[in-house]
Amino acid sequence: MKCEWVQENIVLYVYNELADDARYELEQHLGRCPECAAELKATRAFQATVSNRQVQEPSPNLMASSRMRLQEALETTPQGGFWNRLTFDPASWLRQISFSPALAAVIFIIGVAAGIGAMYKMMPSNTGPDAKIVEPITQPAIAESSITGIGSVVQEPGSNQVRIKYFTSKTEEAQGSLNDQRIQQLLLFAARNNYNSGVRMDSVDLLTQKPDQKGVREALIYALRYDTNPGVRLKAIEGLGAFVKDDVRVRDVVLQALMTDNNQGVRTQALLLLEPVKADGTVRAALQHLAETDQNQYIRSQARTVLAQLPEID
Repeated sequence: MKCEWVQENIVLYVYNELADDARYELEQHLGRCPECAAELKATRAFQATVSNRQVQEPSPNLMASSRMRLQEALETTPQGGFWNRLTFDPASWLRQISFSPALAAVIFIIGVAAGIGAMYKMMPSNTGPDAKIVEPITQPAIAESSITGIGSVVQEPGSNQVRIKYFTSKTEEAQGSLNDQRIQQLLLFAARNNYNSGVRMDSVDLLTQKPDQKGVREALIYALRYDTNPGVRLKAIEGLGAFVKDDVRVRDVVLQALMTDNNQGVRTQALLLLEPVKADGTVRAALQHLAETDQNQYIRSQARTVLAQLPEID
């Protein structure tokens, strides 16, 4: 057994992730190799230091961003390679699992999720006359971590009432006005975390009616910056329009959309919203760049038009 292999797998040894035969060989090597023994001592010291530190929960924005990126990756990654390796070379996957605690943890999480999904399918439907209606006034705020998804968002015609179907271990339903904290909480969750672009669009559309509420503007900023659906981004930018002049964060995200969004409708709306702040140095520089180099003829022309209305800088 070579020192290089021992040092690569010593972390697995410390966390008891090595197979019995590999563990025995590694221990025999440690007994006759001072350098690898020193490496083991340092690794255990590091483990002790890390274990004593308090684990911090990831922020909601990080969780939502990670879920969105995972969704986008799942939608674009070819699946054939994985199944071919799993079908025709199972031994390689077994080796990877035994020597990779991270991979084993991922597979374990997937298995737990699949079990929850199977349990959910076996449970009786909760969408009929006996569906649970959660009254926002009497029920406490729900933990975002307990929600697995949002099924639908529907506003009652001609009223301020919203009906939201959401999933935990079963389908539940909440009903209330846009002023209800519970309804706002579910809308914010749906706008940032749901895999259904139609639900995200409905949620963002409703949130634009309350852009001054706590957390709503941040959700709209997030949707404009990260959502993969151009319709959702367009709804978000429309809701942010009134704040471009007074909120630098909004101005920055709208400017970013103008410069980098791949949808012409979103870019056009961003250009219109930035016109009241066209004299801002950052906005002016961006418009000059677009007027000279942008590949979209309409954007290039509109940028030149806006710049022509600005006074010359001495």
